[in-house]
Amino acid sequence: MPEFDYTDLLPLGPDETEYRLITREGVRVTEAAGRRFLEVEPEALRLLTETAIHDISHYLRASHLAQLRKIVDDPESSGNDRFVALDLLKNASISAGGVLPMCQDTGTAIVMGKRGRHVLTDGRDAEHLSRGVYDAYTRLNLRYSQMAPLTMWDEKNTGSNLPAQIELYAEDPNGHPDEYKFLFMAKGGGSANKSFLYQETKAVLNEKRMLAFLEEKIRSLGTAACPPYHLAIVVGGTSAEYALKTAKYASARYLDSIPTEGSASGHGFRDLEMEKKVFELTQKLGIGAQFGGKYFCHDVRVIRLPRHGASCPVAIAVSCSADRQALAKITPEGVFLEQLETDPARFLPDTTDEHLGGDVVSIDLNRPMPEILAELSRYPVKTRLSLTGPLVVARDIAHAKIAERLDAGEDMPQYMKDHAVYYAGPAKTPEGYASGSFGPTTAGRMDSYVERFQAAGGSMVMLAKGNRSKQVTEACQKYGGFYLGSIGGPAARLAQDCIKKVEVLEYPELGMEAVWKIEVVDFPAFIVVDDKGDDFFTDTTGPVLTIGRR
Repeated sequence: MPEFDYTDLLPLGPDETEYRLITREGVRVTEAAGRRFLEVEPEALRLLTETAIHDISHYLRASHLAQLRKIVDDPESSGNDRFVALDLLKNASISAGGVLPMCQDTGTAIVMGKRGRHVLTDGRDAEHLSRGVYDAYTRLNLRYSQMAPLTMWDEKNTGSNLPAQIELYAEDPNGHPDEYKFLFMAKGGGSANKSFLYQETKAVLNEKRMLAFLEEKIRSLGTAACPPYHLAIVVGGTSAEYALKTAKYASARYLDSIPTEGSASGHGFRDLEMEKKVFELTQKLGIGAQFGGKYFCHDVRVIRLPRHGASCPVAIAVSCSADRQALAKITPEGVFLEQLETDPARFLPDTTDEHLGGDVVSIDLNRPMPEILAELSRYPVKTRLSLTGPLVVARDIAHAKIAERLDAGEDMPQYMKDHAVYYAGPAKTPEGYASGSFGPTTAGRMDSYVERFQAAGGSMVMLAKGNRSKQVTEACQKYGGFYLGSIGGPAARLAQDCIKKVEVLEYPELGMEAVWKIEVVDFPAFIVVDDKGDDFFTDTTGPVLTIGRR
């Protein structure tokens, strides 16, 4: 029988984060029973949370920005890789102004905290943290995305982006009983929807099978969550939910300092060699930074956890181009937040759009729809476009309402026949701007409507992000339609540089889900699905590995 040997499941190493001081107010040290205690006032928790949500909505880590610059500088990057990376750097520079958030989906607020045993509060920590979330989302130009269930089928937007996901642990962070440490995240629907759990068996626990398995699953991620990704893979876990949570933390690089070797005590560890192999695999897929190339991922984390002998969960998660997270801490010295990059423009190269490679085709959206379709038909998939003119904006609820009208025997709305439709939903519009952050949403959610809408003369040109199902390709071939891919991620740049006018066409009561009409100038896009049955993503679905296959 082995001796008792306790270990944390995920033992963290030293915290080497660079922090900035938010305030020294709201914290004080007291002595009692021969111990030193840290008292934290509610306002310190509220202020820290509000500041953290502001920062992660507008700033990125310098390491993330350096990875984008690396794509631009890499001679092996495709022209589309470089174009996407440069656009994301421009977007970061605009967002850092503190007005337009980097993405229109400003996410679910997630707070994870570890409170040392000598930290004293009033016991209502989650309430005070939630108040900080509320203040940030209601005061800033962010979007409310949380839906409160009224019945099993009926929902209502909460109008404040609450509730937040808050998880608090009684644990001395890094061995300090008088510290309170946090991880703040804003998780948008696109990247959250690319969190997956697979219940496997020991049969997958060899390199050949594991790599073949991962290739299939990584391909299935697609581009809807706005790559390049920070990809996290977790093998094992004491439970399914622990594997998934570990993958989420790993995608935020929160677990970078855990051990890199296992032991008989059973703690988790990073497998650096496997990380290298999986990263090389992602560079061979051909998907690239959304429209073909090498940089589907910035990096990969692979974590091995202990497991029950009858279970082998494998979890996969990503952090997208809106890589929104920050560490924080409250100590006797004050309230601190991770120092994010406030001057991302220093990562911008001298490269201009003209140096990125590939011709750009200008499309005048003011022309009649038959002329637009004829012009698009001249070019193959992957062609880079610049769109100027009117677009109709409609997403999930608007599509459902239009489908109800067709069910009732009504005609397709004329605006869906005359204009390209952009799947999107804006954040709040700042004073003096035509639009708030206004990037594309995931196209696949509208796939089930396409065949019927095109048969009725609508949705002939669609604009969104991510790959689509075979039924969309077949509908476009049958009816002569097109799906154009918009770059996922640069919502602030699109709002500032490309969207010149926004007005509501129908369903104003739906808020950001209303049908809008917008005027755009030089709006970037790519032909993804054409009227001949070609789909860019079909060229990236074949395996690059043959090991372990017959």
